[in-house]
Amino acid sequence: MALKLIEHGSPEYKQMVDLRYQVLRQPLGLSFDDVQLAAEKEDILIGAFDEEDLLACCVLTKEDSDTVRLRQMAVQNNLQGKGIGATLMNFAENIARDRGFTRLTMHARKTAVGFYEKLGYNVCSDEFLEVTIPHYVMEKSLLQF
Repeated sequence: MALKLIEHGSPEYKQMVDLRYQVLRQPLGLSFDDVQLAAEKEDILIGAFDEEDLLACCVLTKEDSDTVRLRQMAVQNNLQGKGIGATLMNFAENIARDRGFTRLTMHARKTAVGFYEKLGYNVCSDEFLEVTIPHYVMEKSLLQF
């Protein structure tokens, strides 16, 4: 498995949008619009590949000079539970650290809270609805102790 940064607008980016649609959006009856995708040009786009096939992906969006927000974490449905997501998260945290961020936050789906807790993230909000389903704000310090 190869972990790498994805360039906005590239063929790999198209795979990334397709995977996010299949795993995250389509089950909720949602899609992407051009404005949402254009806004990702400044984001850090990360993918896990087997040869040319995208297995998993995520987006890191700068919130401020210290904080980056994880968005759109997706793993192919048939590959979930095999450690690919955890490996991708570790890579994403290292990229964020390398770029000077000290904190990673996210709006985690309620169904994914346990996954993120195992990786050291803490719930820091009450439950709220986003894209029609329950979420929590979660965060983790990227400072190494």
